[in-house]
Amino acid sequence: MAKILVTNDDGVHSPGLEVLRKHLKKLGDVIVVVPEREMSTASHSLTLRSPLRVSRIKKGIFITSGTPSDCINIGTLGILKEKPVLVVSGINRGPNLGDDITYSGTVAASIESTLRGIPSFAISVASFKNCRFNLAAKFAFILARYILKNGLPSHTFLNVNVPNVSIRSIQGVEITHQGKRIYKENLVKRTDPRGRTYYWLGGDEPTGEIEEGTDFAAVARKKISITPVQLDLTDYKMIDKLRNWHIKFP
Repeated sequence: MAKILVTNDDGVHSPGLEVLRKHLKKLGDVIVVVPEREMSTASHSLTLRSPLRVSRIKKGIFITSGTPSDCINIGTLGILKEKPVLVVSGINRGPNLGDDITYSGTVAASIESTLRGIPSFAISVASFKNCRFNLAAKFAFILARYILKNGLPSHTFLNVNVPNVSIRSIQGVEITHQGKRIYKENLVKRTDPRGRTYYWLGGDEPTGEIEEGTDFAAVARKKISITPVQLDLTDYKMIDKLRNWHIKFP
């Protein structure tokens, strides 16, 4: 039976994990490898300077001391005896829209999978409260079937955001491009009881530019957003401009 690897960045106790696993089991043998604790905003970090601990908590479900990207490596190189046909990362609590993907551990797991030549998608519910994980899991099952049938380019994965509305309120599916996130960061400086300075990095909830064709616009219209993301970050339009600078050294 085909192997499907599932991971996330919200940890083993995420309510979205089990519902996703149950839906994907209709397509193959689902193996779960997830962080033992929440690793949101871990991005594409790897654990290279300390050992990675792995525990099996029940059949087919493993937890690790590492990051979401570590989970992909442990799953594909250590636990599974064969390459999975698909990696699904999620279901994330909270959106991964626009520039969020540069921070997201959920998206990073799909990046790591794609680097390893495995088709992958990351899926998120675009809300932090009362998340409708079952709706997102139903769509994950549908999308997984499309990917297993049609495949993905070798350096491309899909980033999916599902509006947190009832299934009757969903207005369809839209193929989108990455929008622009507007962050409202704030740095709070404080002093601990021993007189040492420390900081809290936070701020108000970020917003996004509702530009036509973007993931933000689709979700705002209650559509499921699917953004194809490629690993090549080169700005090709800038190449000729840089050449015209005639940079020399020494």
